[in-house]
Amino acid sequence: MTDRNDDGLRDLALWRTFLAAHRSGSVSAAARTLGLAQSSVTTQLQALERSVGAPLFVRHARGIRSTPRADDRAARLSGPLDALALALGNPPPAEAPPVRIGGAAEFIERVGMRALASMVADGRRIAVTTGLADELLEQLRMGSLDLVVSAVRPKGRALPTAALVDEEFVLVAAPSLDLDPRRGITPDDLESVPLLAYAHDVPILRRYWRHVFGVRLDREPALIVPDLRALAAAAVAGAGATVLPTDLISEELADGRLVVLRETDDPPINTLYAVRRPGPLTDAVAEIDRALRAAVA
Repeated sequence: MTDRNDDGLRDLALWRTFLAAHRSGSVSAAARTLGLAQSSVTTQLQALERSVGAPLFVRHARGIRSTPRADDRAARLSGPLDALALALGNPPPAEAPPVRIGGAAEFIERVGMRALASMVADGRRIAVTTGLADELLEQLRMGSLDLVVSAVRPKGRALPTAALVDEEFVLVAAPSLDLDPRRGITPDDLESVPLLAYAHDVPILRRYWRHVFGVRLDREPALIVPDLRALAAAAVAGAGATVLPTDLISEELADGRLVVLRETDDPPINTLYAVRRPGPLTDAVAEIDRALRAAVA
């Protein structure tokens, strides 16, 4: 006699626990979904890893990150296990775990909410995290996020990445500053105009000065605020001049609250990327990616 589990059927309960943990990215969330104690879920996952002979998850402060082996197993098991649960009269939880996306607060407000609203209304659950690109990409690597819209292209090939949209940047100010764009604004015309910057090292302004004016920007900004929406509001109020993406300020340009100080056929462009966590592309993430692309088209 042998006690080997050759057909794997005795591990079905363990694989069901595995699938709940993989879908939620959290032991505690999996425990809530299954109606188990968190310690029971941990014990079952450890037993499954011993059975498989390899780790399926990497633990970190924000939850668990699935390994490539786990992603492959989940892709192959999710359909059959869900079908078996239905056949046995035990349907999988009706409420799928939320898709976790990240991006700059300005993009989430300007594009993300418009793109995702109908999906949420139709029952899709989405959890949004805003922040700086490097921080969000690190959370993606750790498995805490499923999709990130990033102004930084991640290095290497570990994170699947595709260009999402090119943003055009323009130099703007309020009409009250009496800067006449018809004369072709130059850096000399702006010497006495306060500059409004996103960061102390003025990366957006420096790039514009180099790209459009062909000179180095050596001035210190009069206002620093790490939020493009706040910079737009300050410019509308007449605080000074700044450089902003056109899609962020389309309404202000249309109604004249802001004016483009220098027209150019070759504006600075910043590419935003859609970056997802490693592993198989899920239907939910693919749906959100399509919605974001439609919104920026």
